[in-house]
Parts: sequence; structure tokens; C-alpha cells
Amino acid sequence: MASLTTTVKSIQDIMRKDAGVDGDAQRISQLGWMLFLKIFDEMEEEWEAIKEDYKSPIRNDLRWRNWAADEEGMTGEELLDFVDNTLFPILKNMKLRNKKDAAKMVRDVFEDSYNYMKSGTLLRQVINKINSDIKLNTQAERHAFNDIYEQILRDLQSAGNAGEFYTPRPVTQFIVEMIEPKLGETILDPACGTGGFLINAIEYIRKHSKVKSLVDRETLQNSIKGVEKKPLPHMLATTNLILHGLEVPAIDHDNLLNKTWSNWSERDRVNVIITNPPFGGIEEDGVENNFPLLYRTRETANLFVALLIHLLKDGGRCGLVLPDGFLFGEGVATRIKENLLEKCNLHTIVRLPNGVFAPYTGIKTNLLFFEKGEPTNEVWYFEHPYPEGIKNYNKTKPIDIKEFALEKNWWKKRVENEYAWKVTIEDIKKRNYNLDSSNPRKISIEADLKISDILEKIELKRDQINDAIEKLKLELL
Repeated sequence: MASLTTTVKSIQDIMRKDAGVDGDAQRISQLGWMLFLKIFDEMEEEWEAIKEDYKSPIRNDLRWRNWAADEEGMTGEELLDFVDNTLFPILKNMKLRNKKDAAKMVRDVFEDSYNYMKSGTLLRQVINKINSDIKLNTQAERHAFNDIYEQILRDLQSAGNAGEFYTPRPVTQFIVEMIEPKLGETILDPACGTGGFLINAIEYIRKHSKVKSLVDRETLQNSIKGVEKKPLPHMLATTNLILHGLEVPAIDHDNLLNKTWSNWSERDRVNVIITNPPFGGIEEDGVENNFPLLYRTRETANLFVALLIHLLKDGGRCGLVLPDGFLFGEGVATRIKENLLEKCNLHTIVRLPNGVFAPYTGIKTNLLFFEKGEPTNEVWYFEHPYPEGIKNYNKTKPIDIKEFALEKNWWKKRVENEYAWKVTIEDIKKRNYNLDSSNPRKISIEADLKISDILEKIELKRDQINDAIEKLKLELL
């Protein structure tokens, strides 16, 4: 199989010749719906082999195998007419056969998708390239498919559309490993982007819970939930979860912040939340009115934190990414932090250094871990260091999962050391719930260095004064 990143670039080069596709964002969206149909079709072949009663939600003539798989099939005006006037209208308006029908998933994917290409000949070239170069028959090939997502995300970043739904894989993997999701627990990512957290949760559960029987697989299928409001990452997340074995991924195309607080019931609550909510953004007018008066703000990250606390079951666990601004934020942020510390045990904050999210954002970030049901008595902090020889993360030197060995080795046998320290709830309250705590050992070392620098300067000045006195004496003699 050719390099997937090379394949993506080749496909984009073909699309650049088409007058209807304008910019990277449209090219990626165009590629997205075609990849979805191809991958869904390949997975359906597996499901048909193991389920005698499997019935595709897609009409037979609209399935990828029947209109796209033959390289000598429809092309030119015939293909364009089929895609624009048959395929898209029908998939956008699919009727559901039952509440769990995969037709809803297909309909949601195509709801905000479009065929931007105007040349049926170029469209056939793209389809043939996908068929010849993207093979997903083995686990290794499916794992390599993540390269396509990384290439897409890089392209989206250059198109100015990415950062809010991209989290580096080492970060998602570390959070999931520390949360330890189990088979049967309901797992939610309320701002799932392309599905990175959920994929890691699926892989973790399969590795540690031994998902073997059909009942186990059904349990896992029903326990993974995601929500994403933007159409392109929603499409990519749905495709990604299908590729990882979920027949009908429960990825809603929605914005949870739009739901009125009082409408959330006990049946909506979950055992595990793992997420990187959008930060630095402002919600549209009126969204804040869905929340109690104490928590009303238009700052997206603050609204999400308030909602996450509300959505967790007692005993439920959460691991999430938040910017420094949340830690020291005042006003509504203070009230949200007070609620968090009263209702949950915020046991750990991992402070990440600059560059972890480069080149998407330079904002410093933190990983917060808490459990609902008991108040916080103390918060442990762990300052993640750069590896030796690296002064900043960047595109060519990203963070690596191996670096989190420091945190993993410390996690269950907590002691204060050069990276870890703790702050009591009394101290946090005295600071009006400011959670922005710096490493006291580092401060002490820096203070010692500053005193040493001052003493050196005094010594130098004294020597200079003595030299001046000696010169003056010589001149007066």
C-alpha cells in the first residue's frame, strides 16, 4: 500500500484541477464523505459475513461497491449527475427503520456534506485513487489509517480550521490510561472532534477487559458516546469509530451547550468523561441562558466544565484538558471551581509545558482529573518536564507517550518530589479558588539562583570599587 499521506496529497492534487473545489477545507470535506462510504462499505462486508440477518441502511445501488468500486464504471456527466441528483438527496433524507438504525448515522454524516467537484472525470480519478491506494483489510492497515487523519489535521490547520478539535495522541492515551475505563461503563466525550479520546478508550477496554463475546461487543458498542457540533470532525469521528469496529457509532452532530440544564435527567448521566473542550472561544448569544444564573458565561470552556460536573454520576470520573486561564479565572470561573471542589475530588492537575499543542495553539494547558461524589481535600500537582535536550515542543519534536512514564510511576504512590507537590483545600479557599499553583521546589531553586546572582554582582562591584580605590591612591601619591 502506498503511503497514506502521499495518497492524500495525490488526491488533493487531482481536486486542485477541479473548478468547483475552493481551498483545503473543501478538499478535505470532499475526501471525507468518500472515505466514509468506502470504509462503511468495507466494514459492512465483515458484518454480512458474521450476521446472517444484517441489512444495510443504504439502498443497494447507492452502496460504494455498486457505483464506485469499478474503475471502469460511471464517469463524466453520468457520474456527476448520479452523485448530485441521486446519491446526496437520498442519503441526506434517509428514513429510519428503528431507533438504533444506522440510517441516522449516515444521514447525520451527509446532512452538512456536499459534492464540491464539478468534473465527473476528475471525480472518477479521485475515486479510483481511493480504491487502489487505501486498503483496510488488516489491523495494521487500519492502524495506519490514523496517518490520514494526521495529514488531514495538518492541512486543516494550514486552512485555519483545526486546533479546536485536535488533541495529540500521547495526551489522549495518557488521560485514558489514568481514568481506566471499564467494560459496561458509559463513556462520553462531549466535544469529541475526530474521536481520539473515544478510540483510545475502545482500545484500552479491549486490552484490559477482554471483549470476546457478542454480548461484550454489544455492551462496548452501547457504552461509547460522543458529540461534535462541527460537520467535518463529526464525519471523521464517525468514520474513525466504524473503522475501529463500532457498527453504529453514537456520535451526535450537536452542541450539548444548547440543551437546557433542567432537561438533563439521571438517565443522561455517565460514568466516565474524557475530553478536550474548546477553549478561548465565545458561544453565540443566548447559550448561557441554558445554565443556572451562577454559571452563566459565554466562555466555552467554563460552560463545558459546569456541564461535565452535572453530567457525571456519583463515583464517575473525568479527565480533561483545560488552559491556564481556567485555573486562575475569576467571576463565573471562580463559582464553577467552587462547585467542582465541593462536589468532586479534584485529585490531580498535570501541568503541561509550552508547545504540546504546537502548531495549533501556544496556550499553556493542564490535564485535570476528578471524581464526583466527595469534596476535594487536597490537589496534587505534577509539572511535566521537557525531555533532556528539548527546550520546547514543536511540529518536528512533539510530545511522546513514553515521557508520561514519570507521571505513571508516581500516580499510585504519591510523594512530593522535584515535579510533584500538593495544595490543601484550605489554601485554595484562601486564594479565592485560584488553582494556578507553581512548583515550590522550582521557585526555591530559582530564588536561590537569584540570591546567588545578587551575591556575585556584589562581589564583582566590591572588586571594582577596590580596584578604583587602588588606582586613586596611586594617582594621589
